[in-house]
Amino acid sequence: MVDVKIENVYKYYGSIDGVAAVHDLNMDIKNGEFVAILGPSGCGKSSTMRMISGLEHISAGTISFGGNIVNNLAPKDRDIAMVFENYALYPHKTVFDNVANPLKLAKVSSPEITERVKRATQLLEIDHLLDRRPQELSGGQKQRVAIGRAIVRQPQVFLFDEPIAHLDAKLRARMRSELKRLQVDLGVTSLYVTHDQLEALSMADRVAVMHEGILQQYDTPQAIYEKPANAWVATFVGEPQMSLIECVIRQKGSGVVLDFEGHEIAVGAKVGKVLAASKEREVLAGFRPNHVAINTRKTAGSIPGIIYARQLLGGEILAEAQVNNTMIRARVNTDFSLQLGDKCSVSLSKEDLNVFSADTGVAIY
Repeated sequence: MVDVKIENVYKYYGSIDGVAAVHDLNMDIKNGEFVAILGPSGCGKSSTMRMISGLEHISAGTISFGGNIVNNLAPKDRDIAMVFENYALYPHKTVFDNVANPLKLAKVSSPEITERVKRATQLLEIDHLLDRRPQELSGGQKQRVAIGRAIVRQPQVFLFDEPIAHLDAKLRARMRSELKRLQVDLGVTSLYVTHDQLEALSMADRVAVMHEGILQQYDTPQAIYEKPANAWVATFVGEPQMSLIECVIRQKGSGVVLDFEGHEIAVGAKVGKVLAASKEREVLAGFRPNHVAINTRKTAGSIPGIIYARQLLGGEILAEAQVNNTMIRARVNTDFSLQLGDKCSVSLSKEDLNVFSADTGVAIY
């Protein structure tokens, strides 16, 4: 088990004068920590993983394991184990032989191979499948075999590249729990690449959010959800999505308010103090759906709108109200009576909001 440091790393494909797939990346992964690299397709997360594994050349910067720079080490010399979305199992070999394969290549003794395979497969609850071949396994069982093959090596670092992306929703939920439990039990430093925010937020100790090759924010899941570093992170992380409202900061008495298309949005004292000290005038106010209320009657400070959409989400409803050209989302109870096209009133929390610069998108509060 080691810590992993990524310092000023760049990755260019083709000319170095072109756009960097990964731009000046800096990350510090602690010993035994589970870190998720989250972002949409093309954001640079898989390139980062492949550079850490040694499958891709680093254009600039350094990657080190436990203080030792590994830039020029081959993948086999980095003491890592990688699990891909593609299981890459040998179809003609049994589960036992698939799991044991890296140990046989390393010329580990037969008694130790048997012991380590047994221990790994018991941990993954596939020890009763040792005599089966891949074509006789379900998707989830195949994935466990691939993970078992990785953990028998007892590596310094685990690298997971979207390992459960293609599984069905129920199995993905189960595998999220299993993978997190496994990582805690083994205590191995782990990096997990995914485009699925639910995987990242529910499993990782810290999350690195990437966009267009640039690290946007690197923090705990709760901090990223509650205090996103910029407007892009705010709308990418969180389901249902945060509502962003274009506002102007306006002086009112000794404090400030947010002016939204002529509607006044009050803010709390702490928010107001930050906004008053800010040099920004035009901002984006962000509200999570659980900090928005939609009612049938107008209340003090509410904004008139029309119900645009409603979606049943099991124990609650996601309601979308249209205010001019802006959509505002709210979580409401299942007894919510308003239907599409009905008039409504939208109330916004004056304390639970995020504010971003309309120009740069950077968080102000």
